[in-house]
Amino acid sequence: MDIPQGNRIDASLVQQLEIGMSRNQVKFLLGTPAIVDLYQPDQWHYIYYLKTGDDGEIEKKRMTLTFSNDLLSKIEGNLNPG
Repeated sequence: MDIPQGNRIDASLVQQLEIGMSRNQVKFLLGTPAIVDLYQPDQWHYIYYLKTGDDGEIEKKRMTLTFSNDLLSKIEGNLNPG
């Protein structure tokens, strides 16, 4: 049995992200982030783990979005497959 955890986000949604989007636009597009650090509230972390049941292999993906003046200013990482 496969065990997925975190934010499973379609690649087409990630491609729609644009610098300058508001927090509400990002949340509408991708959903609530897995982690919002209380000490760094301008960073949102989207994380996805998949442990496959066949071989126990673990797939890890992460994406960090940084906001400046409540607008998306930086995208690091990727949740796309591959």
